[in-house]
Amino acid sequence: MAMRAQRIGKANPAEDEAVYQAVLRALLEGKLKAGTKLAETPLAAIFGVSRERIRKVLHRLGAERRLEMIPNRGARVPRPTLDDVRRVYEAHRVLEAGVLSQLVLRVDDLLLARLDAHLAEERGAAQRGDRAASVRLSGAFHVHLIEALGNPELSRMLADLLSRSSVMVSVYEPAAQSICAVDEHGAIVAALRDRDLLRAIAVSREHFLHVEGRLRLDADGSMPTEDLAAVFAERRLRGKVRSAGS
Repeated sequence: MAMRAQRIGKANPAEDEAVYQAVLRALLEGKLKAGTKLAETPLAAIFGVSRERIRKVLHRLGAERRLEMIPNRGARVPRPTLDDVRRVYEAHRVLEAGVLSQLVLRVDDLLLARLDAHLAEERGAAQRGDRAASVRLSGAFHVHLIEALGNPELSRMLADLLSRSSVMVSVYEPAAQSICAVDEHGAIVAALRDRDLLRAIAVSREHFLHVEGRLRLDADGSMPTEDLAAVFAERRLRGKVRSAGS
């Protein structure tokens, strides 16, 4: 029987963060289908918290553009159109081409070592089949590139794009394709190591085109009915174990 939702009581940032991370991980693992409604009442019962806490988490994910917030209907997993996907990946290609044109002038051994270490993490996640980590690390690769310029405006632009594209990848890309992205990232690093701007931009462009092309959008217009209790069962159990041991 589902645990009764508690009153919101005093602020509990740790609890809010735990629920946020559970929902985010389910998104990144592709366990929530596009269009799935995330209703406050069942989620509150599943996590044993108040609806107000769930609402806070859902609005946070909505502000990050990882969920769609529909007026008077609540939150749901985004269901992007082909045009949405094309616009996001065109923006990725244009932004990164500009970043690489500046970065190639600043490449040093420290940056290359950081990128090599990151690639090793990506390969490890792909090989052990950790879908959520693969999606997170794939986005973090591009963050490493842009943060090397030290421009917070550019970093904010990328963060917005990654919030949208990471969900697109999680929901629509076959999990077996994850290793392809690692190899493509490696080719970008190799071009930077050679200080070859034209090759770096070309490889980056092809990489984003490949990711876009691997997405398999569902043409079914019906709204899925996800068993949220089943999706979050393992995370809920882990949370109880941690609480019991604390």
